[in-house]
Amino acid sequence: MSVVTVSPKYQVVIPREVRARMNLRPGEKLQVLCFDDRIELVPIRPMHEMKGFLKGLDPTFERERSDRV
Repeated sequence: MSVVTVSPKYQVVIPREVRARMNLRPGEKLQVLCFDDRIELVPIRPMHEMKGFLKGLDPTFERERSDRV
């Protein structure tokens, strides 16, 4: 787990190992989400990069009877 410090300008540096794992590049946009006392940064990817990202996902899905219309 990496620890970062908030600068006086409210900036943080994403650690090198996280940037490498997420394949982040300079200038890339991130969406900021807040959940209770947690902040999440989610990369905004172009749709053409999303092709095949669900490969291998099991498409079967069982719905509960109460969810059926």
